[in-house]
Amino acid sequence: MKLSINNKLQAQLDEVAEIAGYLWEKGWAERNAGNISINVSEFIGDENRNLSAQSKYPLPRNMKELAGDFFFVTGTGKRMRDVAKCPLSNGSIVRVSQDGDSYDVISEENVKPTSELASHFSILASFKKKGSKNRLVLHTHPTDLIAMSHIPELKNEKALNELLWGMHPETFIVVPRGIGLVPYEVPGTLAIADLTLPVLDRHDIVIWEKHGVFAVGENLTDTFDLIDTLSKSAQIYAFARTCGYTPEGLTKEQIQGLIEPFGIKL
Repeated sequence: MKLSINNKLQAQLDEVAEIAGYLWEKGWAERNAGNISINVSEFIGDENRNLSAQSKYPLPRNMKELAGDFFFVTGTGKRMRDVAKCPLSNGSIVRVSQDGDSYDVISEENVKPTSELASHFSILASFKKKGSKNRLVLHTHPTDLIAMSHIPELKNEKALNELLWGMHPETFIVVPRGIGLVPYEVPGTLAIADLTLPVLDRHDIVIWEKHGVFAVGENLTDTFDLIDTLSKSAQIYAFARTCGYTPEGLTKEQIQGLIEPFGIKL
């Protein structure tokens, strides 16, 4: 039997294609940079739950919280510009085993998932254990935000967020929890997931120092919007500096004045 694509699953794949295209167009996904993992269990349909495995892979640690869950994951070595054309030729539907020790690829093209899947699953398993509604992770390489992680005086969350919030009122409105910072670690390891998890208690998006951005959420478009909004603030800052000026920024009072009119919950 082959994977059956129902309307709800197709809608999720269409959203993946749309966002992958944006990542490429913005220059955030050079070559095979970036990856996406989304829990699609609610869309998979009974007709797909018992499909035979095309291939099976062990997980480096037990993920019992995700046992029996289904995910769309982008493929290792695959380009976002190609994901935008056809998600299932450049990604896979995978099923976590009932014991949480491995996962199966069940989509027929048998694309091996991203090398960062273990770190994705580790974070998503932690969310599920806590009862969080976050069901997806998005990793990409926004040039402007990565550049900021190279600036010594911005290597603390307070200074970075005050700067980014100060560049445009929309930034505080859209990302009131701000962005977190994770010190440099080798990409794709469980170590980077373990460093990221406590930061995600305070933020929905983090900068992996000198590497990229990692965001979590319930909806892929909204999660992309977090990154896009912060990127705009970083660009405003960079443009002002290019003109030879240090931007004035919103005052703390002006930022706090946004809370009540926009119903912002901190």
